[in-house]
Amino acid sequence: MLVNLNKVLKPARQGGYAVGLFNAVNLELARGILAAAEKNRSPVIMGTAEVLFPYGPLEEVSYYLIPMAKKASVPVVVHLDHGLNRETCIQALQLGFSSIMYDCSTDPYEVNVEKVREMAELAHSYGATIEGELGHVGDNEGSAEGNFRLTDPSAFYTDPKQAKDFVEKTGVDALAIAVGTAHGAYKLPPKLDFERIRTIARTVDVPLVLHGGSGLTDQDFQKAIAAGISKVNIFTDINIAAVEAEFRAFHSMDKGLIDLIPAAVEAIRQEVAKKLTLFGSVGKAPWPGADVDEIVKAVVQRVLEEKNGR
Repeated sequence: MLVNLNKVLKPARQGGYAVGLFNAVNLELARGILAAAEKNRSPVIMGTAEVLFPYGPLEEVSYYLIPMAKKASVPVVVHLDHGLNRETCIQALQLGFSSIMYDCSTDPYEVNVEKVREMAELAHSYGATIEGELGHVGDNEGSAEGNFRLTDPSAFYTDPKQAKDFVEKTGVDALAIAVGTAHGAYKLPPKLDFERIRTIARTVDVPLVLHGGSGLTDQDFQKAIAAGISKVNIFTDINIAAVEAEFRAFHSMDKGLIDLIPAAVEAIRQEVAKKLTLFGSVGKAPWPGADVDEIVKAVVQRVLEEKNGR
């Protein structure tokens, strides 16, 4: 079922788990992601980012992502990640994306606020949700996100007081924060500021998002989610898993493209399944055919009961 961020992240925030976003720039990625989500009864977020359009143009990606989400037996958000231009975000909304991220994090603060506030009003008029970013998540070498290098990452970390002001002024439904992660593959282990996550989570009333998740340790994920992260973005891990599987399958020149597809889909499914388990979202999807609003209530109630030891 196609839903927006509020339908999956509000229960996650209350329940102390996280929902994964996995970019799906081709059909193999989408198939593997959904197979993992449905098998594990987990809500999931699928999408693409503006920097990935050369590999899967936005309109073409919408042709399969949105119908697949609507047919899925679990809640699926179709999300534009890192929309860098106003026109791109508007196009995604017109195509039927249920959520967008308008990334104005490199703009001056007041400009970021005004641009995101305007886009939030538009997204909400479509029934869609919007994610903003405050601070800036940097990029490792080879990152698909670009080349924004941080010589001193802590200088771009999200300020908790400013985060509260940003959320109140813009009306965003989720907030991506900078706490020590970066996009792409890490050469050295990142050092996350978990206390900053906890402080921001206490300060704002919207779910928090961790970008640059691929390459973190299991302990990093668990600590970040326990501190208040409700959405984790993953791409590099599933991207690499698919390629490695295809290399293993292509052991001789008598193979064709269709011989590689099953290997890629299965590798993606397995990698996504690992992340769903790690994020704690397994079993949090409702029964097929349930009303979406009732879904939220049921998931929250289930989590509260688990916490109380019932």
